Amino acid sequence: MQAKDIVKLVENVSQPILEDLGFEFVDCEFVKEGPDRYLRLYIDKEGGITINDCEAVSRTLDKKLGDDLTEEPYIMEVSSPGLDRILKRDKEYIKYKDRLVDVKLYKPIDKQKEFRGTLVGLIDNNIVITDENGKEMSFGRDDVAATRLAVIL
Repeated sequence: MQAKDIVKLVENVSQPILEDLGFEFVDCEFVKEGPDRYLRLYIDKEGGITINDCEAVSRTLDKKLGDDLTEEPYIMEVSSPGLDRILKRDKEYIKYKDRLVDVKLYKPIDKQKEFRGTLVGLIDNNIVITDENGKEMSFGRDDVAATRLAVIL
């Protein structure tokens, strides 16, 4: 089974379980790092995720997924997406509208690859932000390497 198929299977199995436990499925990845494979599941809930939440989800999903997920051994990690979470799904562009975001492009525009602004939303497959001067900027979704919630210290 390919990594993308494993991710889809884990998403389909975990979403109803997470909803029953009061969590939101954020993302999943199945990656090889060095000699090991990792199944990473990112979850969220109102008020944030605790280590106990991660442990409870890990134990529940480990039982549900069993040993038949892949022929190769893997390490399961369950965590929060973090303060600087990457926005991937359409619903996240709605949820985080009016929040400050950092947009990183694959190719520069006028020698600039990183932009910060207030998220307007995802409009016609374009990520739209307003910069600090009120100028609206639009980036094709395929041109964007990552859109992250900005962290201000």
